[in-house]
Amino acid sequence: MKTRLPTGLYVLTPDTFDDDWLVMAVSAAIRGGASAVQYRNKSVDAAQRLRQAQRLARACREGGALFIVNDSVELARTVGADGLHIGRDDGDPLAIRAALEPGWVLGVSCYDSFERALAVRGIADYVAFGSVYVSSVKPGAVRAPLALFGRAREAGMHAVAIGGIDEANAFEVAEAGAMAVAVITAVFGHAQGTARADAPAIEGSARRVVEAFSAGRRSAGGA
Repeated sequence: MKTRLPTGLYVLTPDTFDDDWLVMAVSAAIRGGASAVQYRNKSVDAAQRLRQAQRLARACREGGALFIVNDSVELARTVGADGLHIGRDDGDPLAIRAALEPGWVLGVSCYDSFERALAVRGIADYVAFGSVYVSSVKPGAVRAPLALFGRAREAGMHAVAIGGIDEANAFEVAEAGAMAVAVITAVFGHAQGTARADAPAIEGSARRVVEAFSAGRRSAGGA
């Protein structure tokens, strides 16, 4: 069976100590069209990280979205995640691939390096390039040119774009060949911290990014 991969909108969780708000926010993003969720929270302790991941895994299953954990094989396995995402400091991709259960999704950050992407082709299920634009989350991140996505597509790789992406530029990223856009601020960045106000705002933000990305894919001749 073909491995299901992040497509369209792929949301990364914002750092928060509020478990209930986080589950509400992610559920709203899924209702807005997010196909995948990556959990990453370096601000909380291990016990809260486990608790948040367990609740998000459940929310993703209920909403039909992939649940990807950043960095930790142990946490991903414990909560029954669909996969893992790693960066250059998180270990050898080949060794990590060997440690994963069959059918798990493995994503690898490749920054602005097509050579790194080629090196993990056949190991990673998807590669991520970025920062595509200036990112408010990581303003000093290296910039990745849009041309990388066309090259990745020609090489048969499933490429995800990350960094500074929002409803205003998702079209051109999709048109360039990205198969998904990974975002935080564009979906969660205007939240006020109250479930009553934030749920519809987050869902609406997600829908607008999905619509822009889908239009770009259609323009590029994709599905």
